[in-house]
Amino acid sequence: MPKTQRPDLSQALVRYRALSDETRMQIMHMLVGKERCVCELADALSVSQPLLSHHLKTLRESGLVQVRRSGRWMHYSLDADALDEAAGALAEVAASHRKTAQIKRMCC
Repeated sequence: MPKTQRPDLSQALVRYRALSDETRMQIMHMLVGKERCVCELADALSVSQPLLSHHLKTLRESGLVQVRRSGRWMHYSLDADALDEAAGALAEVAASHRKTAQIKRMCC
């Protein structure tokens, strides 16, 4: 019998890891509906510049956040498509479970 092929979850896992930090989730919420300058984020979050840079780099590398340079300032915004893809990976698991779930006590 052929093995069921699982989707490639590597990108989703990178995104979930990026979202697993409270400060990064705060950044994500601050970016809802608007682009923000790094100075705005730093003021609102009260974190050091190196720590903020680390969090923003993680979000950027995961693809969840986009960056635009304007002069010496960096402006950050959400990537809605990346958020949809991350949510879609979990939605796919839930949908598969709903289709195939047969709760049976297999042991004990």
